[in-house]
Amino acid sequence: MKQHDYAVIMAGGGGTRLWPVSRKNRPKQLLPLLGEQTLLQGTVARLADVFPAERILVVTVAPQVAEIQHQVPEIPAENYLIEPAPRGTASVVGLAATVLMKRDPEAVMAILPSDHFIRNGRLFQYVLTESFELARKGCLVTLGIAPLYPSTAFGYIEQGKPFEDNLKYPVYHVRRFTEKPDEKTAQAFLGSGEHSWNSGMFIWRADVIRDEIRRQMASLSSVLDEVQRTWGTAEQEQTLQSVWPGLKSETIDYGVMENADRVVVLPAGGLGWSDVGSWDSLFDVLLQDAGGNVTSAAQNLSLETHNTLIYGDNSDRLIVTIGMDDTVIVDTGDVLLVCKADQAQKVRDVVELLKKHEQERYL
Repeated sequence: MKQHDYAVIMAGGGGTRLWPVSRKNRPKQLLPLLGEQTLLQGTVARLADVFPAERILVVTVAPQVAEIQHQVPEIPAENYLIEPAPRGTASVVGLAATVLMKRDPEAVMAILPSDHFIRNGRLFQYVLTESFELARKGCLVTLGIAPLYPSTAFGYIEQGKPFEDNLKYPVYHVRRFTEKPDEKTAQAFLGSGEHSWNSGMFIWRADVIRDEIRRQMASLSSVLDEVQRTWGTAEQEQTLQSVWPGLKSETIDYGVMENADRVVVLPAGGLGWSDVGSWDSLFDVLLQDAGGNVTSAAQNLSLETHNTLIYGDNSDRLIVTIGMDDTVIVDTGDVLLVCKADQAQKVRDVVELLKKHEQERYL
């Protein structure tokens, strides 16, 4: 990467669909769900070959800073941007762009979630390099994922005409973004060959995305103007604490990308990508036995059990299953979760119920 290229890692999420392992103070990106490394450590490791640590920034919230610094001590303390309260990906992008423009007016930035799994790191680095070349020309670049099945859990990007340029990788103008579709629509998208899953990974110049926020999100833009005015001064923290909580929570997809100009997509296939967004997604990334079962971090004895995930965080505890099919079982000691695999997305609803009934000890 070139000297004005930066990676911005979004690391402030709660990961509620991976409850009860993912908790308020230890969300999924800080957990070793797929091996010895945490998801955050895996994200930083993928970037280490292409970005020096001083050009990797982390946007997070205060309760997570200490653990993140412990896990990735190579990232300088001044590269942590701490939101007083999470307000969606639009605010994350805006804050990072504002700070980078003060640091480096020519900054080009990749926005990357901290909790994704990518098996083919070399291909990812190649695609990222191509994306920065496009972004330097003023494009808003989104990385699409070639869909493997008709998922109703992801947003979709419809590609339009090929982007006319001498590129080594196929690139298309974006025709439209679609939020999570129903089953019939997802089937149609898969069959069309013209849709990608929306990965939530973006690359653009800091000044270009800041201009789009100014054009489309006036309230956020005025807050960012205040932040920019005081950033690096004694008023910096006071200003941030004062203006940030009043922001409306909004995604960058809805707030900017759906109506932005010069949006292009790289429909990346072969990355071995997963957003590790729910318990059933672990079937895609962890090794399955002959019965299609996935066992992680627990002792397990299974009889006549198929396509079942067994997860426990106590290596001394034995989990036995008999006659279980298409099930998710998660044992954390204080919580036992059992659900059908195709209902795993509803774990988030359980978290909302616990909040409603003030069962904070389980969150």
